[in-house]
Amino acid sequence: MSFSRRRFLSTTAGAAVAASAAPLAIAHAESGAAQSSSQSWPEIQSLPKLAGQSRPFTNAERLARIDRAKSLMAANKIDAIVLTGGTSSVYFADLRLYGSERLWALVIPAKAKPFLVVPAFEEGRAREILEAGPFGKNADVLTWQEDESPFVLVGKGLRDRGIATGTLGVDENTKFVFSDSIRAANPHLTMVSATPVTAGCRMIKDAHEIECMRLACKATLLVYRAVAKSVRPGMTNADVEKLVQLGYRQVGFVGEASLNIDEFTAVPHGSPKPQTLKDGSILMLDDGCMVEGYTSDITRTFVLGKATDKMKKVFDLVKAAQTAALKTARPGVVTGDVDAAARKVIVDGGYGPAFAYFTHRVGHGIGMDMHEWPYFVKNDMYGWDLAPKLKAHMTLSDEPGVYIKGEFGVRLEDDLLVTENGAELLTPQSPSIEDPFGGME
Repeated sequence: MSFSRRRFLSTTAGAAVAASAAPLAIAHAESGAAQSSSQSWPEIQSLPKLAGQSRPFTNAERLARIDRAKSLMAANKIDAIVLTGGTSSVYFADLRLYGSERLWALVIPAKAKPFLVVPAFEEGRAREILEAGPFGKNADVLTWQEDESPFVLVGKGLRDRGIATGTLGVDENTKFVFSDSIRAANPHLTMVSATPVTAGCRMIKDAHEIECMRLACKATLLVYRAVAKSVRPGMTNADVEKLVQLGYRQVGFVGEASLNIDEFTAVPHGSPKPQTLKDGSILMLDDGCMVEGYTSDITRTFVLGKATDKMKKVFDLVKAAQTAALKTARPGVVTGDVDAAARKVIVDGGYGPAFAYFTHRVGHGIGMDMHEWPYFVKNDMYGWDLAPKLKAHMTLSDEPGVYIKGEFGVRLEDDLLVTENGAELLTPQSPSIEDPFGGME
């Protein structure tokens, strides 16, 4: 399973690599990168085991989340929310819904007993996974045969709970065919977005969530440093990406990173083309890992050998922009203002206007999903709130960049926590392009 920014897939919370990981060895292509078909990597072998430091989430914690969701339903005049997949059902109920073309739907009313709609032949499995979660036996399972409509069943479950003409919030990740079919089968219901409830809960992280994210960030930076000390001329980007996977095996978390080299670093999300390291190459290492279902997302840009003066200048400018975003972020600030502060630094430094060289927003929310609400950009990616204000315990990436087509790009990315009075990065800021991991313990 792959976890790249470009290839990130959902997984079960708390997934970790088995202790019986393969020996730390990597086969190289015929690139002159190694004298033999395999090579041990002492920097990776010395990485600490970190998996034992994480704590699983409890059903009591999930019930507290559900109580918060019910409060937000009342505030937004929503009578129930329906979840049909994605991460929110895991967040609230430790429930991974198996939708495919068959509807699995978890419905959480604001003032009544929750229920799960599932195919009849899946009832046994559904009850087993439901009872292991926070609802235990305090949730009904409604089943439908293959020639029956599950969408009618959703409406029946709501009517049985006194919601005959109410408002149903639909999770934003619901397939159109599901949401449209629920609407068509239940014209008496008013359907709205559940995002004020789902994101309203998930945007604000509690101490346990932040603990998991700190550990994920720590693991990612340790792996990156070990890999950076292991790379050498002649290795390909594929070789380095395999080293990253070996590093995550060693620390004990599921993770991945992509590497782009030289002119390909000027493409923010890189290229699948084969790339080879040489003396003086600039490298961009990006992505993260998962701890108890919570992700990191970190980018480090550095040079194999000596950097040019232009590389140093661009790095320093990007670092100044990252610092400007960090200093601007605090409770009450509109998220778009953080992007504006970072972008001004880069434009004033000669890389403008607007999105000419800094081609993307300065950051995105992060938590159980690598990209989630809110976003550091004007208009908040045109979500339900176009000008959200930061609140304490929100977590977002801080990742300005400058991309010079045909030459190179520099991006610095760390995960940012909004505190009571400001903000902090969950990892030490990269000092320089030639010393990217200075200041780490």
